[in-house]
Amino acid sequence: MTLQDLLDPMLDASQKGFPHHSGPLRRSAIGSQGWNVLRGDLPLPLAVIRRDALAGNLTWMQGFASGHGVGLAPHGKTTMSPQLFQRQLDAGAWGLTFATVGQLRAGVAAGATRCIIANQVFRAIDLQGIDDLKRGHPGLRVAFLVDSLDQLALIEAWKATGKGTQPHEVLLEIGVDGGRTGCRTHEQALVLAQRLRSSPATRFVGIECYEGLGATGQSDADTAYAQALMKRVRDIALACDAQQFFEVDEILLTAGGSAIFDLVADHLKLKLSRPVRGLLRSGCYVTHDHGTYHRMMNSVAARMGCGHGLHAAMEVWAAVQSCPEPGLAILSVGKRDISYDLELPIPVGYRTQSQSAIAAAPGDWKISAMNDQHAYLRGSSDEHKALRVGDLVVLGISHPCTTFDKWRWMPVVDADYNVCDAIVTCF
Repeated sequence: MTLQDLLDPMLDASQKGFPHHSGPLRRSAIGSQGWNVLRGDLPLPLAVIRRDALAGNLTWMQGFASGHGVGLAPHGKTTMSPQLFQRQLDAGAWGLTFATVGQLRAGVAAGATRCIIANQVFRAIDLQGIDDLKRGHPGLRVAFLVDSLDQLALIEAWKATGKGTQPHEVLLEIGVDGGRTGCRTHEQALVLAQRLRSSPATRFVGIECYEGLGATGQSDADTAYAQALMKRVRDIALACDAQQFFEVDEILLTAGGSAIFDLVADHLKLKLSRPVRGLLRSGCYVTHDHGTYHRMMNSVAARMGCGHGLHAAMEVWAAVQSCPEPGLAILSVGKRDISYDLELPIPVGYRTQSQSAIAAAPGDWKISAMNDQHAYLRGSSDEHKALRVGDLVVLGISHPCTTFDKWRWMPVVDADYNVCDAIVTCF
């Protein structure tokens, strides 16, 4: 794949949401076609990104990180969009985070030169893939997570084959009981840190943790949880520093999902014997949402004592395709089109065929179930009773990651739903 194919690929009607009447177009040409979502120029269902909310989210999150004296390495798995990677880097991100070597390749092609793989890497094909990328892109930095001696043994076995040109940069991961990966005890972490320092296959550059899975949205509980985790990270970092385990001029200290990043940011500015680079890895902020992260950010705003600048930038549009019984409207959207993992979609607006403006969805409207291609919109209000086949419903999401991966492209729209740009994804 060439850089043009990644950043400016050809799109056509084989991709859902693309107009049936249009011939193939480069992504960069989409914004000049004069399409409008409300006019019916694009088929439904359709996921769109609101331009102004997107721009505001990029600015606000970068400003939050800078204001707290830390860097931002957004998690690219959220969007897997080269265009959004570039927007994040242009906004000032230190680098990008990924979950796999395949995702890393897309980020590097989009221009990232400093990357974290927030996951364990140990298979020979992936270790070789990182090595190949670094040889093909001089100056590229890639650090991945290590949490066990077994993983280190596999890295060393690959290195012993003679294929690796240089040691892999690694971050020691600190985990929590009942969580995912990561060292569970102080002693385990220090034993592994010593081995990482002495191994010819690795270069020990810092410490990582992920606090997001423990977030509840309840500030007292979340604060206590984050402080306990970050104290463990601090104690391990201080011990590693005292024993001179770190092998880098600037130590990386990284945490921060999209839910309680405010509770870990200040803990990433640890004073050690050499400079520390604190990095937040939040990813969902780029489009935010109407559900889970909206509620989490309300708690963040309360803790900060002020409002926040994140707004839902992604919507999925659908049409009423049937009103088969009282209180039920079937929408032309389903599990193949929109998130349903953390919670079902959230009706946020609608427009009847007699309306020119979008109205807010009444509070009684709920998506009660979804099939592959259908959503069940239930309600008891007069507005719901008045719905007819052909009316439009706007759905909000909860958890951007699992809507992005359902679309190969998305139009970017202005306040009047004119299509002014487009992004593509590389899942």
